[in-house]
This record gives sequence, C-alpha cells and structure tokens, in this order.
Amino acid sequence: MWLAAAAPSLARRLLFLGPPPPPLLLLLLSRSSRRRRRLHSLGLAAMPEKRPFERLPADVSPINYSLCLKPDLLDFTFEGKLEAAAQVRQATNQIVMNCADIDIITASYAPEGDEEIHATGFNYQNEDEKVTLSFPSILQTGTLKIDFVGELNDKMKGFYRSKYTTPSGEVRYAAVTQFEATDARRAFPCWDEPAIKATFDISLIVPKDRVALSNMNVIDRKPYPDDENVVEVKFARTPVMSTYLVAFVVGEYDFVETRSKDGVCVRVYTPVGKAEQGKFALEVAAKTLPFYKDYFNVPYPLPKIDLIAIADFAAGAMENWGLVTYRETALLIDPKNSCSSSRQWVALVVGHELAHQWFGNLVTMEWWTHLWLNEGFASWIEYLCVDHCFPEYDIWTQFVSADYTRAQELDALDNSHPIEVSVGHPSEVDEIFDAISYSKGASVIRMLHDYIGDKDFKKGMNMYLTKFQQKNAATEDLWESLENASGKPIAAVMNTWTKQMGFPLIYVEAEQVEDDRLLRLSQRKFCASGPYVGEDCPQWMVPITISTSEDPNLAKLKILMDKPEMSVVLKNVKPDQWVKLNLGTVGFYRTQYSSAMLESLLPGIRDLSLPPVDRLGLQNDLFSLARAGIISTVEVLKVMEAFVNEPNYTVWSDLSCNLGILSTLLSHTDFYEEIQEFVKDVFSPIGERLGWDPKPGEGHLDALLRGLVLGKLGKAGHKATLEEARRRFKDHVEGKQILSADLRSPVYLTVLKHGDGTTLDIMLKLHKQADMQEEKNRIERVLGATPSPELIQKVLTFALSEEVRPQDTVSVIGGVAGGSKHGRKAAWKFIKDNWEELYNRYQGGFLISRLIKLSVEGFAVDKMAGEVKAFFESHPAPSAERTIQQCCENILLNAAWLKRDAESIHQYLLQRKASPATA
Repeated sequence: MWLAAAAPSLARRLLFLGPPPPPLLLLLLSRSSRRRRRLHSLGLAAMPEKRPFERLPADVSPINYSLCLKPDLLDFTFEGKLEAAAQVRQATNQIVMNCADIDIITASYAPEGDEEIHATGFNYQNEDEKVTLSFPSILQTGTLKIDFVGELNDKMKGFYRSKYTTPSGEVRYAAVTQFEATDARRAFPCWDEPAIKATFDISLIVPKDRVALSNMNVIDRKPYPDDENVVEVKFARTPVMSTYLVAFVVGEYDFVETRSKDGVCVRVYTPVGKAEQGKFALEVAAKTLPFYKDYFNVPYPLPKIDLIAIADFAAGAMENWGLVTYRETALLIDPKNSCSSSRQWVALVVGHELAHQWFGNLVTMEWWTHLWLNEGFASWIEYLCVDHCFPEYDIWTQFVSADYTRAQELDALDNSHPIEVSVGHPSEVDEIFDAISYSKGASVIRMLHDYIGDKDFKKGMNMYLTKFQQKNAATEDLWESLENASGKPIAAVMNTWTKQMGFPLIYVEAEQVEDDRLLRLSQRKFCASGPYVGEDCPQWMVPITISTSEDPNLAKLKILMDKPEMSVVLKNVKPDQWVKLNLGTVGFYRTQYSSAMLESLLPGIRDLSLPPVDRLGLQNDLFSLARAGIISTVEVLKVMEAFVNEPNYTVWSDLSCNLGILSTLLSHTDFYEEIQEFVKDVFSPIGERLGWDPKPGEGHLDALLRGLVLGKLGKAGHKATLEEARRRFKDHVEGKQILSADLRSPVYLTVLKHGDGTTLDIMLKLHKQADMQEEKNRIERVLGATPSPELIQKVLTFALSEEVRPQDTVSVIGGVAGGSKHGRKAAWKFIKDNWEELYNRYQGGFLISRLIKLSVEGFAVDKMAGEVKAFFESHPAPSAERTIQQCCENILLNAAWLKRDAESIHQYLLQRKASPATA
C-alpha cells in the first residue's frame, strides 16, 4: 500500500512542532507580520467603529400591551391601536419608546384614577429608531394609548407582505412578521429591548376568509361592525415575554395537527393544497417537545405550538413563542420530491426553533451581547434532539463538518470577534448573527457538555431555567448554575472561550519512557495568517481528551490544560500504539503533531482504525495548517489520497469542501484542469462503488454520499459521470424517467457545467414549472455553474427577476460567484452595477452580509481587497461592516496562499500525471 511506504518520508517533510527550527519559525513569523501589516495598510485590522447609542430610559416600562391591528392586504398598509399598561418608576413627563416607519396619529395617557391627558408633541429620532412622547404634566402609573398607521413593507422585516400564488394561479399577499432583532418597532410603538418584558393581549381585524394566527390560542372570533366580510380575532394573553418574540400572520393556509404526548396542540401550517408536505415537520415537532421537556425537566408553558411556512422569509426560521415561522424549504417535505438532505435540514431547523421555546423565550438574554446564549445553545441542542429522533443520521459527525470547522475558519481571522461582543446601535445587532454566535457558540457548549458530563449538565440547565423563567439572564448566570451542578470551575474555563476571540493550536510531541508515553503540550493562538506574533498571546483553559489505538473510541486520559505548556504521562502505552488528541473532535482547538506522532496516525486513515470523526478532524486540521502557511499544501494533497477506502459520508463531505476551496483558489491559475484531474482520481473509486442507483439495505447517509460524489465527479468532468448525467437528464426532461430527488442536484449541476444555452433554457423552464420551492431552490443554486460569460449574464439578470423570491436572489448571485473565474468577476460587477436595488432590498439584515461574502471572498488578488474596501467606503453598509473586513482579509490570505504554494502544487500535479504510481 502506497501510504504505508510513503508515510515516514511524508511525516518528515511536514513541518511539526515543536517548536519549529528557528530559521523556519522566523520565516513564518515574518510572513505573518507582513500579512498583518498589509491588513493595517488597508484599514482592515481594526474592528468596526461603534456608533453612539443609549438604551431606553428606565423611568417608564410596560406591564401589558393591548394591541389591535388591522392590515389592508390590497393597499399594503395597517392601522393600529395600542393600550399599554405602564409603570412609572421615576418622575417624568416624557415617554421614550422605539418606533420606526410608524406614523403616530394620536397619543394620550390615562393615570390610574385620574383624567386622560393628551401628548403635546412627538419627537422622532429616526437615526436611533426612537420617539419621545411629551405630556403636559408628570406621569403616574397608568395606561398609554396610541393610534398609529404603518406600511406592510416588502423588506421581510417588521410587519410585512409576503407574496404567494393560489392554486388557481392568482397572486395574493399575506401579512406576516419578523421582529428579531429590532423590528417589532416597525409594527407598533414599543419598548423594543429584550430585557423589557411584558404580557400581550393581541387582536387582529382581518378578512373572514383568511387565517389569523398569533403567539397564543384564539379565545374569540366575532364579526367586525359595519363590514360583514371582516372579523376580529382575539388571542389569549401571553406569558411575560420580549417584544422580538411577538408574531402575527394573516393569510391563506392549510394545516395538519396532532398532540404531543404531553397534550400540547401541535399544528403545521402550509400553503393551500399542500397540507401533506407538513406531515414530516409535524412528526418531528411532536417528538421534539417531549424530548426537551424531559431534558430540561421544565414543561412547555403554552397550550399550543404552531409552525408555519412563509413564502417570503429572510431567515431560515424564527422562534416566536408559540408561532414559529419558517421558510418553506425549512418546513415542507414532499414525500416523493424532497431529497434526503432536505429532510435532515427540516429536522435540524425544527429542533433548533423549538429549543428556543425554553432557551431564549422562557429565559431570555438580558441584551444582545448575550445573543450567543440563545443561538449557540439552540445550535448545539438541535443536534442532540435530531440524534434522539433519527440516530441513523450520524448527526454528531456532521456537526463537526457543518458547524465546528465553519466556526474555526471564521474565528482564525484577525477580524473575528468574541462570542460575547458589545452591541449598541441596532445596525450592529445583525452583524453578530454569524458563525461565531451560532457555530462557535454551539461548539464550545458541546465541549462544555463533554467536560461536565450529561448528568450534571442537565441538572445545571434545570437550575438555570427554573431560576430565571420569564426573566432575563446573562452568560454569567448560566455558568453559575452549571458550576453549582458540577462543582467544576465553569466560569473560569468558559470565560477564556467567550470573552476573547480565537482559539488555540495545541502542539504535541511524544517520547516513549519504558512502558509509558510522555506527551509535551503547548498552546498558542491559531491564526489564519500564520503563527501568532507578539508576547501577549492569549491563553485558554482547554479540556483535552487523549485516546490510543488500544481503544480508539475511549478517552484514556482527560485533562484541563490551564497553562501555556504542560507535560502528561500516559501509563501502559506500547511503542507501536498511536496516541491522538481531541477524541471525537470535541475540543475547540486545532492540533499539530510531531512528525513521529503523525507518522503513526496516518495509516489509521487508510485502514479505518481511526474513528470517522477523528479521520475528519485530522484531515481538516492539516488542511487549515496548510492554508495558514504552517505546512505545505502538497503534503495535505498526499494525505487526501489516503482516503481511497473511506466509506463515511461526512468525512467525504469535509474532504469535498476543502478540495472545493482549493479548486477556487487554483481557478486563478492556468492549471485549474490539473486539480480537477486530482479530484476525479480521489473520487472515482467511491463513485464506482456507489453507482447511480440505491442498493438494498442502503439508508439516509448512502443517499447523501451518492449525491455528493456524483456531483463532485460531474462538475470535474468525469467522462462516464457526465455521459450518464446527460442521459438521465434527457429522460427526466422528456418525462420518460423522472430523476429521484437525491440525484437532481448532481445531475443539474453536471449538465449545466458542461452544457450550453439550450441546457440553461431547459433549466429555467423547469424552474418556472416547479410547484415546490425546494425544487426551485435546487435549480437556483446550480445555475451559476453555466460556463459562458453570455449565459452567466443571463443568470444574473434572472436573479433579480420576479421569478426568484427576494431571499433566494442571494443564492443565485452567490452561485454565479462560486461557479467559475468568469462568474466571480461578473457577480462582483453585477453587485456594483445594481447596488442601489440590492441594498434597498436587504439593508439592515443579515442577507446583505451573506450577499457580500458569497460574492467577493473567492478572489485571490491583493488589489481586489483594496477595490472591495474602496467600494464599500463610498457605498456604506453599516450592518455588514465586519463582514466586509473579513472578506477583504480572506482575499489577502488567498493571495498569500496562492503565491506561497501554487508552484509546488503545480509541480506535484504534473508529477502525478507523469508517474501516477510514484506521485
């Protein structure tokens, strides 16, 4: 076997600590210093500038909102009446509230037992989204009354309109909400901060043939005076809750219904005629509620939970208490036409949002600085829930590829941020809905859960939820509960992970001492630009697990590394046994082994003696070390070739992702085709074993793997795959043999990548004919693979057409940018040329950040960083400032990587081609 023969030479050629030989270390530090100076010269190394901001004064606060809204689904306006029972804590004649895009008609105040007084003025502070109501006398506890009007906007935030088509083909609109983070103020004047909680009595005045929903159950529905076609729907009073969790929906929907084993009414609302597509999510939700109730030992506090599919929706889903809103693709599953990855996605999203009903809704973060408490926790426990419901998904291995590595990629940048980040002005809040708050948050919770143990973790969670239910909490409150439950120094450990950005690289070398193995460990901050420069290197308290080949699935030793360097002794480890750090890839750090340690680990990839998640982690660590310039990319390519026998879907998925990153980098060179030959060589064996059609006994992960491998081979131009894809596509289009849902994405991608204008026209026709949003999205995501510049322009024009939902335009443009070198340039030009329209559509939300990231971070030329920075200096996007800096940093890192390794990669690929047996 090639790897066994090549391993000693390979391991010696890799750079391992530690520490490195002084001349090489100086070279690496020099490179790192030059890259950081380049960042500073472009103004990219500093965090976004904080805008002046003050939270609402505490002199008046709400106790209860009585809110009545009447949306007009034809003119796209709404009328509102608010009566807010308010407590006056400090003498004042003014009330300061949040208000945005709302016109107040009248405002008055009725003190308890006294005459009503009218406001003498409304002072709007539009920049801070506030209004100050002034009154002629000092206020006492009483009721604030406001009549107002607003617009059902088309920005997918606040109270907005969502376009849908009826089964008869008529275009209509629903009125729906999206309030997180700071958009309840666009639906009604309110104290729109998470810590200012109150109860809500909500009424909606709506056409009688429309469904009206809110957080609570309906308690009354009666005709509206003077209009027989309108009804007033009243909902039960909510528990004490934050404004961002309020929701209401008015539209046409079908539903499916069941009850959980705890008696909670569960409904899934779907577009009319598609109730069957809600059954899978209903099944997941009905299993999930009891799971969380048992895990937290706290009952779900509302009588019902509704899950509803919204046509136009910016996020994946929103956890409004009792009325969870979703994109259609995050909730609906067609039994015949949905693919395996869509089922898994729906299960994860449902698990995530229902976790928030406890962690976020029952107990809410005190301020957006602690957003990660909501999102990081839910992003972790969604996997725990799906693992409970669908153990066949092997979902924890997928977590490492989907969340853990994604978070490390972002957190290695100089322009990352701590998990706990100071937030003030509303424009800053959307910036932290990113992989740090979600994926890094989930990863450190996973590491903490492993460090504490499940029993004490559940005990601590119950203490936390019980103590702070219907209240607000900060990160420190969670640490205190978990510390009391476990007796471990949770706050001391976790503060090193949440209050400083980044994560460590653990260097390890070993020495055999008689029957024992002595390990020397050292930690230093891992940086995407190379070794950390400076004496002030941050330190972490790192829970470390160590396993050996004696039992690869069991931790032989667990330690807490609480200093820069330490040594540990493993008892009774034979000289021929390997030793590995980070069992299960649970600790949030990267590992760099000495040459001898790596040499002993590499055969475990080929013979599969290393567990799948550890094979994945080892490969991913090596790839990241190469991107940072610490080892050669060529050596990582050699390791990738060892995966010839790999059977695991998630390992292949991570390998595919890394080869995709490398392919994008090398698209800037004239030897892009050579790396595609490498891809074909790596993926051909597994492609031949899998074939095109499912075999008896295969399951969920086999379907995912087949789609991944065929897509990779097809895109790379593998002849047999391309021919079969074209044959199956032709039969599909002609109706002879409809493609299975799991094969559509790889086939569509392959025929488009190697097709012409006729192929694109057929795909656009299929898109128009598709009745299911999942199918439309499937087509939209691959359109950017089309090869010619003329066709790329056609796809970009299509992205802004009425055929594409507003939230999906981003995916189409991003697909073009990621599809080819020509596509990347065309997408960037398209964004610049259409910036006003795109910014007007997405400003103030996370979609603008996603659009920018997908479109520019694939560049690998220094000057592009300056061009991108200059454009956004003249076209500001405040909610995307940090994203822009991260993208520019990534462009510079790509350029440095290309300059450093392109020639050696090219030579290696040529060597393989000339002599594949010895490459």
